[in-house]
Amino acid sequence: MVDVRWVYEGILFIYVLSLIGYFIDFVQHNRKANRFAFWLLCMVWVLQTIFLFQQLITEKLFPIATLTDSLFFYAWVLVTFAMIMNLLFNMYFIVFFINLFGFFILLMHISLVAKTQVIQSGIRLVDEILIAHISLAIISYGFFTISFLFSLIYIVQYHLLKEKKALKWIWRLGDLERLENYIFRMITIGIPLLFIGIILGFVWAYTEVVEFYWVDLKTIGSILLLLVYVVYLLLRISGRFFGKSLAVYNTFAFVVLIFNFFIFTRLSNFHV
Repeated sequence: MVDVRWVYEGILFIYVLSLIGYFIDFVQHNRKANRFAFWLLCMVWVLQTIFLFQQLITEKLFPIATLTDSLFFYAWVLVTFAMIMNLLFNMYFIVFFINLFGFFILLMHISLVAKTQVIQSGIRLVDEILIAHISLAIISYGFFTISFLFSLIYIVQYHLLKEKKALKWIWRLGDLERLENYIFRMITIGIPLLFIGIILGFVWAYTEVVEFYWVDLKTIGSILLLLVYVVYLLLRISGRFFGKSLAVYNTFAFVVLIFNFFIFTRLSNFHV
């Protein structure tokens, strides 16, 4: 029999990829990303449905008897509604937020399962939630770092064009519009990764009964960092700010990232 832990991990992994695709479509109106996210969501639905039928066959009981089971069924219902709305209505932003809430409900279910089970697989599941939390956060930092490097290149390119110097280097650095687009794409990918990583961190802390994780300096720093990059997206989408001003803002955002990674981690109560 397939270990339940592998089913959970497979669903979560595909769900995360689907959320990233929907977020890219939500921000950039990218239909290719929407189709990619939709088919991944279909895979999530299939896996959840198989898991539900497996419970019906083995336990001969509809999985709503306990709060833990009800959360899984709730997440399945949300995925079903999201798929229907994606097919029938042109309301992709609603679909994104439905899936985001569904992902949170599924994580709550998994955290309760991991908290109540004392078998070794349950312990490994908790550990892997922590690993996923750290991994996603660091990967998001990687995307933010690349966006910072593109911002530096943009600022240098901007001054070279303004002063009409070193024309050969200008061509090597790239077009300003293309650089700004690269910055936007990197941050668009990094934000959902960091957000999901933070959610996983809360789930792990709740499961392990870690005290003070809400007021921990690293937790506050991570939430602040997320908000700083969300503000970048809002400024970019609003159209009021563009070009050099956004590149400078992104440089400031990277300074917040450095503080969070090196300083706040050392001052944390339970991060090491």
